[in-house]
Amino acid sequence: MGLSEVFRVLDLIGVFANALLGGLIARQEKLDPIGFVVLAVLSGLGGGLIRDVLLQHGPPVALTDYSYLLTAFAGAAVSYLVRVRGRVWDWVWPVVDALALGTWAAAGAQKTLGVGLGWLAAVLLGTITAVGGGAVRDVVLRRIPGILGGNTLYATCAIVGSTVLVVLAELGYPTVGLVTSTIVGAGLCLLARWRGWILPSADAWSPARIIPASTLGRLRRRTARRERPRE
Repeated sequence: MGLSEVFRVLDLIGVFANALLGGLIARQEKLDPIGFVVLAVLSGLGGGLIRDVLLQHGPPVALTDYSYLLTAFAGAAVSYLVRVRGRVWDWVWPVVDALALGTWAAAGAQKTLGVGLGWLAAVLLGTITAVGGGAVRDVVLRRIPGILGGNTLYATCAIVGSTVLVVLAELGYPTVGLVTSTIVGAGLCLLARWRGWILPSADAWSPARIIPASTLGRLRRRTARRERPRE
């Protein structure tokens, strides 16, 4: 299987996985069939559409290759017709989500390199491809996009996956890079969920959070005594 075939397979897997996740969120919000389709298309194709518009390398592939839209519709239909829940789904959901992130980070970075842009643009657009659809979906639902913080590593995993693709492509192994970066991005996402890894917030670096309160109080009292004027 050549590079173009691998790229297409990974891209469509990402479309279906993200569309399925969008449909499941539509079920949580108790939306009608149109709502399922809209959220599935936004989740499944939003990141790729943003990437293709920024690349300005012809019309977005989702509008010229109907298999992308049909795959997104299939994800919406599955999530609408099949009520997935229970212990098995609680295990499957993170895997599907991680697989979607890994495949799109790899596909987005590869397409960016393919049009002649450099490594930084490839990492950036690989990350946008992976997380852009979910961010647009959250904005439509009037939510703060999950990639902005408070969750386990997600956009970070897309950055790492895209970087792996760029490195291997520069070394002359683009096909191996697609598969490897998908595995690395998805694997890191799953590991972050399992270990509870999150990026620190700004307040995490304040002295009150880093230094125990009792120690901070003693330091303040000592400073006050030193600065007290002598009579």
